[in-house]
Amino acid sequence: MEVKYIQKIAEKLSFSIKQITNIHDLQSEGATIPFMARYRKEATNNMDEVGIGQVVEQIAYFSELDKRKETVVKTIEGLGKLTPELKDRIENCYDATELEDIYLPYKPKRKTRATQAIEKGLEPLAKLVFEQGAENMDEVAAKFINEQVKDIKEAMQGARDIIAEWVSENEQARNKVRQEFTETAKLSAKVLTSKKEEEEAQKYRDYFEFNENLADSPSHRILAIRRAEKEGYLVMDINIDKQTAVDDLNRTFIKSNCPFASEVKKAIDDSFDRLLKPSIENEFRLASKNKADEEAINVFAENLRQLLLASPLGSKKVLALDPGFRTGCKLVCLDAQGNLVYNTAIYPHPPQNDWQGSVSELKFLVDKYEIDAIGIGNGTAGRETEQLVRSIDFGKPVSVFQVNESGASIYSASEVAREEFPDQDITVRGAVSIGRRLLDPLSELVKIDPKSIGVGQYQHDVNQTRLKEALDRVVESAVNFVGVDVNTASKHLLVYVSGLSNTLAKNIVEYRAKNGPFKTREELKKVPMMGPKSFEQCAGFLRIPGAENPLDNSSVHPESYHVVESMAKDLQASLEDLIKKGELRKKINKKQYITESIGEYTIDDILKELEKPGRDPRAQIEEFRFDDTIKAIEDVKPGMTVPGIVTNITNFGVFVDIGVKQDGLVHISQLSNTYVSDPTEVVKLNQKVMVTVSEVDVPRKRISLTMKDQQKSSGGGGERRSSGSDRKPAAGGGKGQPKKQEPLNPFQAKLAELKKKFND
Repeated sequence: MEVKYIQKIAEKLSFSIKQITNIHDLQSEGATIPFMARYRKEATNNMDEVGIGQVVEQIAYFSELDKRKETVVKTIEGLGKLTPELKDRIENCYDATELEDIYLPYKPKRKTRATQAIEKGLEPLAKLVFEQGAENMDEVAAKFINEQVKDIKEAMQGARDIIAEWVSENEQARNKVRQEFTETAKLSAKVLTSKKEEEEAQKYRDYFEFNENLADSPSHRILAIRRAEKEGYLVMDINIDKQTAVDDLNRTFIKSNCPFASEVKKAIDDSFDRLLKPSIENEFRLASKNKADEEAINVFAENLRQLLLASPLGSKKVLALDPGFRTGCKLVCLDAQGNLVYNTAIYPHPPQNDWQGSVSELKFLVDKYEIDAIGIGNGTAGRETEQLVRSIDFGKPVSVFQVNESGASIYSASEVAREEFPDQDITVRGAVSIGRRLLDPLSELVKIDPKSIGVGQYQHDVNQTRLKEALDRVVESAVNFVGVDVNTASKHLLVYVSGLSNTLAKNIVEYRAKNGPFKTREELKKVPMMGPKSFEQCAGFLRIPGAENPLDNSSVHPESYHVVESMAKDLQASLEDLIKKGELRKKINKKQYITESIGEYTIDDILKELEKPGRDPRAQIEEFRFDDTIKAIEDVKPGMTVPGIVTNITNFGVFVDIGVKQDGLVHISQLSNTYVSDPTEVVKLNQKVMVTVSEVDVPRKRISLTMKDQQKSSGGGGERRSSGSDRKPAAGGGKGQPKKQEPLNPFQAKLAELKKKFND
């Protein structure tokens, strides 16, 4: 990449030229974003994945711009119109829109009114009119009457058509109109009269007569109006005041008061209506759509990231239930690795009502398969099934969890599921997915198209290519952030590991099946097609629990093993001692191990990892319980304060599951007693919250909630018990023992302070 582009990127993103150059070089060598962020901190000066991602996007932008420049230069050169000045302008252009403006007068056109007039020989007349120097218009125009031009009127019309096109292709004119759109454009929407009374149209009734500044329109509103327009209910328009824009254009092009000036005015008016305004409006339609897309994609990506990094239960034996009424509840038992060991169905709900038989079956299976936890899908009959499970005394501690089952049906019918369970039907596969999501959400959710997980905002309306790129990057980031057990990971998980392709992921699984578990990271080099570059990129993110070398189960990269070995040798200790004994690590002089290739950032990361090698960075899972008095929307009443779980975050608010089929909405204005510009500043996905019901619309199945005046932002007032080894869950799903009050986080403390002031 040319130095001028690197300088431009550095200037735009406020990074150094060295950082941009290093990232460009690393990317050219095949380095992934997670690898650069984790193992090349010296080269990037400790940039995170977001910053590196921005640089990579800018590199791609300027690479495409450079290719476009080549096409533009070649085309203009082919026309014999490429001057040194024009070529210099093109080469020093850094904006795609500006480049297209430069190219527009030379761009091959379909047949237009202007080209037809030129074919009739009227271009010289147009030049005379545009120059506005002659006095006798009829005398000048009469000279251009020929077999194709029958009279003066037709001659002048052709001249105006040519001038109109010149005006529309003039950079200054386009920029003036753009500026007007930027400062004053209005977004409006109007319902189609013929569609107004249709039931489907009613969901867009807020936009039946709508008008606001385009600059003030949030992404969800733009996407909603565009969706309604696409479905044929609304007509959308982006407009500016014509007279203001035309007056500005007149001041630019009108040079005198001669008769030809009035013709130029007519041409400008026509150019605005027919060419300029539609062209620039389309630009702003696209620009507003792209901006709305980016905001929606960013919301979706952040939600997905939080969902993928949700707390795992870990290696526990699980019984999973996919609830249902008429068809019963599909039940599966999984071992600690998520393998299916048993499946059946129980029928505790109407019409069978085999409650007692279901209780007996559950007690038997929990005992037989030594079940540690029960996961229940949160769909139809989920609350009723949870009530059944919590009513049972299993005689030992068994944690109970509601599991978000969005996308489980998509997985169960997928090729991935058929490959994993060729002999099971979709109901068994769906229940297995629920159980595995409890064990490790990340490992299971990577098998599902992110758009089917249910945490997006207008995900089907945004640019699908851009959405896929963004979501794939999020999945890749999450997988590499957590790390992967190479001996248990599926190929669907491995494919997201830095440096691994579909083929390499498949080869790892096949090698493992044939040769047994990997014993060392070095053994990965024996996998077919695992070259030096692929090994470099993936090795640090692949873990081998129980390996002879404890570093093989850490995020320390093999290229840095010699550093750790030197530290141990200098302290006359073993690697195991260095990991186990904090007092030994305190004796390490970091500067002693810094070299040209290994800097302080890398040394700090190594020491941090040695404290707890292989530690899962995700939070500890917590058991949660909804209000037992609420099972259907009819049970929800205004004024109730109930616990809930955040299921989706959008720009306009937060959706919260309070234990009924319909999630409630906490509008952004109801998230806090103070102003909130971004919901993610207040809540996270899967967070436990306390909400107050403000309104219930049973016919429309809508619940409005508020979080104002709620002191706690997590824990939700519901029962909260850790399933970790250090804190035992209560037996039989009953209430646990009172626990010590945990200190409030800064957000909770602020809410408590505000509430106290309010009460005072």
